[in-house]
Amino acid sequence: MNTPMNSQEAMLDLLESWVSRKWLREMDVALVRFFASEVSGLDPALMLATALVSHQLGRGHVCLDLVATLNDPFMALSLPPEESETPEHEETLQPKDLLEQMSPQAWISRLTQVELVGAGEGRTPLVLIGHRLYLRRYWRYERQVEAAIDARIAKSQQIAEQLPELEFKTALGSLFPPSDHKTDWQKVACALAARSAFSIVTGGPGTGKTTTVVRLLALLQSIALATGQQRPLQIRLAAPTGKAAARLKESITRAIDNLPGFVQENSALKASIPSDVTTLHRLLGPKPNSRFFRHDARNPLPLDVLVIDEGSMVDLEMMAATLLALPPSARLILLGDKDQLASVEAGSVLGELCRRAEAGHFTPETSQWIETMTGDAIDGSLANSSGSPLDQQIVMLRESRRFVASSGIGQLASAVNAGDPKQIQQVWEKGYPDLRRLDCRSLDEAEFASILIGQGDAEDVPQGRAGYLKLVAAEQPSIDAGKPAFDTWAERVLKAFGRFQLLCALRNGPFGVTGLNQRIETFLAKQGLIDPSNQWYAGRPVLITRNDYQSGLMNGDIGITLPYPFFNKAKQRLEWSLRVAFPSINAQAIYWALPSRLLSAETVFALTVHKSQGSEFEHCVLLLPPQRNPVLTRELVYTGITRGKKWFTLVGVGNRQILEEAVSRTVQRSGGLFSAESQVLGTDA
Repeated sequence: MNTPMNSQEAMLDLLESWVSRKWLREMDVALVRFFASEVSGLDPALMLATALVSHQLGRGHVCLDLVATLNDPFMALSLPPEESETPEHEETLQPKDLLEQMSPQAWISRLTQVELVGAGEGRTPLVLIGHRLYLRRYWRYERQVEAAIDARIAKSQQIAEQLPELEFKTALGSLFPPSDHKTDWQKVACALAARSAFSIVTGGPGTGKTTTVVRLLALLQSIALATGQQRPLQIRLAAPTGKAAARLKESITRAIDNLPGFVQENSALKASIPSDVTTLHRLLGPKPNSRFFRHDARNPLPLDVLVIDEGSMVDLEMMAATLLALPPSARLILLGDKDQLASVEAGSVLGELCRRAEAGHFTPETSQWIETMTGDAIDGSLANSSGSPLDQQIVMLRESRRFVASSGIGQLASAVNAGDPKQIQQVWEKGYPDLRRLDCRSLDEAEFASILIGQGDAEDVPQGRAGYLKLVAAEQPSIDAGKPAFDTWAERVLKAFGRFQLLCALRNGPFGVTGLNQRIETFLAKQGLIDPSNQWYAGRPVLITRNDYQSGLMNGDIGITLPYPFFNKAKQRLEWSLRVAFPSINAQAIYWALPSRLLSAETVFALTVHKSQGSEFEHCVLLLPPQRNPVLTRELVYTGITRGKKWFTLVGVGNRQILEEAVSRTVQRSGGLFSAESQVLGTDA
């Protein structure tokens, strides 16, 4: 009998049927076809694995974890997709049907096509390491990242030995006056990073990551100036997206102004701490129509220190490219929240690097050095005589200054992060004024509509979408007003729009951004707030979905469509047109884009949680779908909650238990960065 697991033809037919149902991408099966054309006697089990490893890459996984796939195919693969529909009269085999009788050992034994699958070094397109199957390029990225970090960790010993103790202690003490805290983790992070060529500062919202890094930069520059270096350190600041870069610039500027007096009084020192922030793409300089960048090992970045914020959003390929472009002598400092969602693209670099950060794992030598240099003792529960060299480069900030004890948002985020259903329920029962939960039967209910509209324009009430749309209508300048007037108006509209955001877990379906943006557009039109009779209309918010280096607009940038005057040469008069107003990355002016030039833009009344990373909103609403889905995880809920600054609303539809179900699952991105298996392998050139 020709079943898919014993017939090439039957397997290819099945994979093609999955493509037709949009379970797989065309490129996933194209790779299988190519292998089948190049190698005779291709095992159907390898054909399946090839399609799945490509599929997993599209879902953010670096590799295909064979064990996880066999244990729970749906949750591991999200295949078939939750929103897919198969006609009732059709019976379609699913991955679980093919794999239910297979053991990991049996599957691995069928992946022994030597022309295609290797064990590390070599040129095979696939690499099998233990129970992980990689496309070679991504296995190489992992090994490159590991090798580059290991090299910088090794260099840290030299930096520590050359650190001038007197100047170091003096500057550190000035930057961090004695506190009542048992351990000042910002001070500890600053000290450890100062002696390291590679360091990570992780922590939740409000724990002071930006404050810490600004004081670290002041410390490094003060030491450089005090020890007679010929020039200040060349420092660059970067973030994965334009939105995150703009937020970091604002935070850095505030933090510089709040530095202690000895920095403010030293103009040379203060001037040496940069506040300009760029995106990683802009920093590296992408080559047109290529995956490569202008800056690489042969043309390294001209800098001494690189700080990257929102490290959880940096994917594996980008991290490999960044490390490749760093001069051997440069320091790399990563900032980010390890508990947030991983990058949209493949890899969970920060999460994998920080998997042990909660427990510290500081060696006695590290603990002693910290106490000697800072005067702060490390709790014994965070010590580990067997702590790895990587553990010594990572500090987790443990006290939030943004969420006070009276903050429901902070309490809920903490309970969700702990994965404790009872604690979560207790938070809801306390009735915090900044929290609201709506469990409705459908999105047609009036309460959901009221959330979308908001409670008014006052600073002390939850915002909705009506606020910015009223500004669009009420404060439009006259047609002959100058550009400054239109810029000021656009800035007010953009600020008002950013006060509220509806977040979704899913992209497609009625509870995804696609369906919700249509629903909200229709609802706002019925309220008379917009007129969507044409594709482009006043008040339409749009999200850029692809980097455009000519215009300077980056993936994730949000703009608002507004009336804007243009001079009609034929009629010799000003007339109204539409432009999309974007905040500049330096927040100095508005960039007015022609709608016709925005080829990669979509309406964004609702936004995925992934796309919201790096942003904050006064009122954040998180909508959870009724059915379980692999994307519904603790990290997604936590990320959604922590986007809210003043108010957070949770909306569930038809399933009150969906929150607890989501929190019970954590992100399981398949990858092997600094895994035990990878440590015994060499690096592929």
